[in-house]
Amino acid sequence: MSEKVLDLFDQMNIQPDQVVFNTLFSACARVANDRAKEIGRKLKRCTIIFISSSSTSSNSSSPSNNMYSTVKKLMDAKKYKQVLSLFDKQLDCCTDDIIHMVVKACSYLHEHQRITDIEQNLSSKSLNNSYIQTALLQFYIQNHDMKNACRLFSTINNKSNYTYAIMFKGLVSNKMSEKVLNLFVQTNIQPNHVILTILFTACAHVANDRAKNIGRKLLQQMPKHFYNNNFILTSALNMLMKFGDVKNAENFFQMMKKKDVIAYGAMMKGYVENKMYEKTLDLFEQLPFSLHNVGYTIIFNACAQLLNDRAKQIGKKLLQQIPKYFHNDNVIITSALDMLMKFGDVENAENLFQMMKKKDIIAYGAMMNGCNINNQPFKCLQLLEKIKQQNFIIDEFSSSILINACARLSMLSKCQLVVDQIPSYLYKNQHILNSLIYMWGKAGSIEDAQKIFQSIDNPDDITYNSLIYVYGLNHMGLEAVDLYRKMPNHLRNEVTYVCVLNACSHSGLLDQAHSIFNEISQKSKKIIAAMVDCLSRLYIFDEAQKLIDDYEKSNPPSSVMYMAILSGARNSRQHILSQKIYDRMTMLFPNEKEALKSGSVLLGNTYLSIGDHEQAENVRLNRIKELGTKIQLGVSWTEFKGEILEFKANDRRHPRSEEIHAKAKYISDVLIKHGHEYDASWITRSLGEDETTESVLCTHSERLAIAYHFLQEENPSFIQITKNLRVCGDCHRATKLIAKIWQCKIIVRDANCIHHFSPDGTCSCQDQF
Repeated sequence: MSEKVLDLFDQMNIQPDQVVFNTLFSACARVANDRAKEIGRKLKRCTIIFISSSSTSSNSSSPSNNMYSTVKKLMDAKKYKQVLSLFDKQLDCCTDDIIHMVVKACSYLHEHQRITDIEQNLSSKSLNNSYIQTALLQFYIQNHDMKNACRLFSTINNKSNYTYAIMFKGLVSNKMSEKVLNLFVQTNIQPNHVILTILFTACAHVANDRAKNIGRKLLQQMPKHFYNNNFILTSALNMLMKFGDVKNAENFFQMMKKKDVIAYGAMMKGYVENKMYEKTLDLFEQLPFSLHNVGYTIIFNACAQLLNDRAKQIGKKLLQQIPKYFHNDNVIITSALDMLMKFGDVENAENLFQMMKKKDIIAYGAMMNGCNINNQPFKCLQLLEKIKQQNFIIDEFSSSILINACARLSMLSKCQLVVDQIPSYLYKNQHILNSLIYMWGKAGSIEDAQKIFQSIDNPDDITYNSLIYVYGLNHMGLEAVDLYRKMPNHLRNEVTYVCVLNACSHSGLLDQAHSIFNEISQKSKKIIAAMVDCLSRLYIFDEAQKLIDDYEKSNPPSSVMYMAILSGARNSRQHILSQKIYDRMTMLFPNEKEALKSGSVLLGNTYLSIGDHEQAENVRLNRIKELGTKIQLGVSWTEFKGEILEFKANDRRHPRSEEIHAKAKYISDVLIKHGHEYDASWITRSLGEDETTESVLCTHSERLAIAYHFLQEENPSFIQITKNLRVCGDCHRATKLIAKIWQCKIIVRDANCIHHFSPDGTCSCQDQF
C-alpha cells in the first residue's frame, strides 16, 4: 500500500520527523514511478534541512527551542489561547515552526484580525515558508475570506500540488468553482488523485459547456492506475450525472471492480437528479450493502417523486427497517416525513414528526410544506406557533411555506400574522416579495399587493405576472390589462398571456382579450385554452369551438378547452350543447377520469338547471357506474378571533351545530322576507324525505360559515370565507342580499375567483363567475 503512503504525504501540512522520513523513502523506493521519484527528491532536500535543524537543536537549548517545546505541548493540549499569549510575550524567540503552530492556534480560535497582523509582520523568509503559507491559506479559506486567500495564493512562487489542492478545494467550498477552472487552465500542473477529484467536483458544480469540455478532457487524459481508485471514479460519475450524461456515468459505474456504498449512493443520487426515479429504485434493490445515512434520503426522495404503488411500498418498508441509531438523524427522518406527506399519509408523517427528539427548523419546514400539499394550510399555521415557542429563526424556506399557506387559506388576519414574523432582511428577497403579492391578492387585499409591487425596484416577470394574476382573480380586468401594457415586452411570457387573458375572462373584457390574443405570435395550448374560456364565459361558443378545431389540426385535443365550453354551457343552461361536448370528451379522453367526472357533474347540473331531473339522475347513475362514486365535496373555511373553522354542506360536527343551523334558518327566513327565491337547479342530488330546497341550499358550507359569524356577533361588519369549489348561483344571490340587509362586507374566495360582496348588495364579479 505504498501508493497510499504517498497519498497521505500529499495531504500533510506538518514537518515530518525522522521516522516519517524513513517511511516515505521506503515507500518511494517501492513505487518507483515518476511521482515517487519527484517526492523522493523533495524529501532529500527537506532531510538536509531537518538534519541541520536537529544538529543545532541537540547542541544547544536556546530560548527558541524551549519555546518550541512549550508551544507544542500547549497545542497538543488544545490550549490555543495560551499559545497566543506566549507568542505575544516572546515574539523575538519565534522560529518559523513556532509561527506555523501559532497560525494553527489562530485558526482554531477564528482569530481573523490577529492572523492578518501576523502575516503583515512576517519576515520575507517566513512568508516564503511553505508550511506557514499553507497554514495561512487554510485559515483564510476556512473563514471564507477568499479575497485574502486569492491574494496570498498569487504570491506563492513555488506552488506544489498540495498548495493547488488546498486552493481548489477552498474555492469549491466557497461556491467559486468557476475560478477553479480559470486557475487550472492557466497552469501546467499534472493533477494528482486529490486535485483530479476536486476538478471533477468543480466541473460538476459549473456544468456549462466549458466545464463539460474540461471534465471530459480530464477523463480522457486520466492515468490508467487511477481507474482502480474508487474515490476518483465516484467523483467522475457524479460529474457525468451533473452533466446529464447518464450513459457514460453508468459505464464508469460498471467499470468499477469493487463498488462500495458511496459509489452506489452517487449513482442513485445521479438518477434522482436526472429524474430517473425508477432506475434509482432498481439500483437500490440490487444494493449488496446496508444504506448509509445519505442513501436513505436519496431513496425517500425518489419514492416521494414517483408516488406510485411500488414507490409507496419500498418507501414505507424502508422506513420500518431504519436502524435505531438513525432515528436521531434529523436529515433522514425529515426526508421520510416529506415522503409520507407526498404519499398523502399525513397521520404517519405527524407520528414521525412527534417522535423526533430535537426538531429543527428544517423538520418544521418539511412538516408545514406537507400540510400545504395535503390542503391543510391551517395546520401549517398552527406549527408556526410552535416554532415561535421554541425561538427558531424563520428562514427563507419557512417564510415561503407560511406565505403559501396563507395564500391557500386566504384569511387576511392570518396573512398579517405571518407577515409580522418574516425577518426584515427577507424584504430584500425578490422571491419572498413576489410570493407576498400573490398571498395578499388571494386574500382579497389588492391594496397590500400593490404596496409590495411598488416597493420592488426592479420587477421581474414573476412580479408582473403575480399582480396581473391577482387583479384578474379580484375581477379587476382593466387594471390587469393596464399593467400588462406597461410591462416590458422582453419580460412577457406564456404565464403573462394566460394571466391577462384570464383577467379579461373574469371581467368580461372581450375586446381587450381579442386584441391581446391577436398580438401573441406563438400561441401555446394554455394560451388558447384561456381564450376559449373567455369566449365561453360570454357564451360565444361558435368562436370558441373554431379555436379548438384549428388547434386540433396540428395538436392533440385538450380536455381543459372542452371543460371551458362545458362550464359556459352550464351557466347558459344549454343542455344540447352540454351533452354534445360531454359526448365528445368521452370519445377523446377515455382515460382522463377526473376530467370526465367533473364534466359529468357539469352536464348533470345543466339538466337540473332546466328542470330535467330524470335526465340529471341518468347522468349521475352513469357517472357512478363508469367513473365511481367519489366526487369532491364542498368545504368552506372561515376565521373568528384567531380560530380557523371548517364547514361541509349540512355539517353537524361543531359542538354548537344546533345553534348554527338555527341561525342559518333565521337568516334564510329574513332573506325570503326580502324577496329571495331559492333556485332548485343548484341542487345536484335527489332530495331526502325530510329535505326541502330551502333546507338543502341554506346549509351549503359557505352559508353555515356565515351563520357561525352571526351566532358569534349580532351584526358582524366583516366576514371572510374560502371555499374549495365554485360558489353556486343561489348562494351567490343570497350572499349579496345578506351583505345588503346587514350592511356588512363579505369576501368569498372560491375555486375560480374572489367575490367582494358590498353593503350595497353588489358583487365585484358582476355575476360573471
